[in-house]
Amino acid sequence: MSYTKGEITTSLKVGEIITFERAFTIRDVELFTDISGDEGIHHRTLDEQGRLVIQGLLTATLPTKIGGDNNVLARTMNFEFLRPVYTGDIIICEVKIEKYERQENNRTTIIASFLCKNQHEKEVLKGNFAGVIL
Repeated sequence: MSYTKGEITTSLKVGEIITFERAFTIRDVELFTDISGDEGIHHRTLDEQGRLVIQGLLTATLPTKIGGDNNVLARTMNFEFLRPVYTGDIIICEVKIEKYERQENNRTTIIASFLCKNQHEKEVLKGNFAGVIL
């Protein structure tokens, strides 16, 4: 596998809101369990509806998608986990760009806040992140 330094093709703007959604599967939870070592019984045992509780940090991969899409090197990330997320839930993530500014060192700083809700409009995760764009 080879890696190349990518160029930013779009410029984010202060106030811009980016929304996307995802549903996690049982296989996603199994893979994350293997990688993270987070093997809580609630991540390995199906509930009465045939679902697993998703690891909080797996849910937290939703807002980090903005970083991946825009070459962000994260400096801080703050997460507040508000309620459990289950396999099959559809999670809608809304990220708001709070700061996007070119610095003298030719780097761009970014600060964003985010809110994730499930398909029932219940808040499941909120927080913020900051970093620089490479």
